[in-house]
Amino acid sequence: MGEDANEQGIGALLQWNALLVSFALFLTLAILGTITAKNDWTNIGILIMLIVIALALLITSADFFVEGAKGLARRAGMAEVVIGLTIVSIGTSLPEILVTATASASSESDPALMDLAVGNIYGSVLVQITLVLGIVVAFKPLDIRPAWLRRDGLLMLMSIILLTGLLWEGGELSRIEGAILCLIYAVYIMWLLNDTDKIRSDELELVEEIKSTEFSWTGTAYFTMVIVGLFMAVYSANQLVQYACLIAEKLNVPHAIVGTTMSGLGTSLPELTVAMVAVRKSQGVAIGTLIGSNITDPLLSIGIAALVSPISITEGSYDLTMHLIIPATLVGVTLCLAMMWTGFRFSRLEGSILIAFYLIFLMLIELQRQGYLTI
Repeated sequence: MGEDANEQGIGALLQWNALLVSFALFLTLAILGTITAKNDWTNIGILIMLIVIALALLITSADFFVEGAKGLARRAGMAEVVIGLTIVSIGTSLPEILVTATASASSESDPALMDLAVGNIYGSVLVQITLVLGIVVAFKPLDIRPAWLRRDGLLMLMSIILLTGLLWEGGELSRIEGAILCLIYAVYIMWLLNDTDKIRSDELELVEEIKSTEFSWTGTAYFTMVIVGLFMAVYSANQLVQYACLIAEKLNVPHAIVGTTMSGLGTSLPELTVAMVAVRKSQGVAIGTLIGSNITDPLLSIGIAALVSPISITEGSYDLTMHLIIPATLVGVTLCLAMMWTGFRFSRLEGSILIAFYLIFLMLIELQRQGYLTI
């Protein structure tokens, strides 16, 4: 009992610290953003600083939201695996969902924001399945379960192929198609929960992770965490889109590149953090976090964005997106799955290959921007 009380006390203290950090970042971003707007201090250095603060707030507020949602679900008596596979999965993808939906909602005034929305989804998938997974594997090799790979891994690939096909056919993603993507994601969650063997195994893997946060606060406190975390995440996502667009304008960088690199990498930091922490306790949770997020992004994240406003790629970024960004994402995902199938184990060498793949992609992006590569 004494140890449990100490763990709950530590958990509550960490949550209070997270709240204080989030509020400090929120106030800093709001004050600096207001001063910058009034004085028109829009040089690159200040914009980069504001983006770093916005990303930090996005990450801490998303984590705060996840902790509140998990605690609220536990208070409601939900199964631990249900919490892990639904709330945690969506929570780690919350930055992608918010950035994509915010860009989509603002696209009427600036159609190029559609390129940011699409680039953010493909960029997040690519960076998670190559750079982030490569870093995790380089830290500790991972064993892969064949049954898990046949279901979740292949669904990840099929989700990206489906999204690409919908964008290719007709040149846009309509509200109906966005609803279909969201429906597929809902069916996937239901299918996952009906797999009793998977549920039992994941229950054992997730129990230690969830145990440290259960019942630290009251139900009302957890509900407040959800509301406050979501509000600050929405605000920071909106600021992130705004500052990323300003940088793109100043450097004449296409929005698709900004979404694929800067925004895609930034919004993938929660997955990296969760995976790096989980890899010490559960290899299944670590790699499941990344694959689960890469199912959520091309289905739920962009599906919600399409419901907000139909998504299309502008003519100026069409060739870049369709002929470089999307193919690189498909090749990266296929390469990752092929490595998983070989011996059902990720080695440090394979992790290094994935990291190198992403660095090569960045080099090709820069060569194209400089005019040395024609696509």
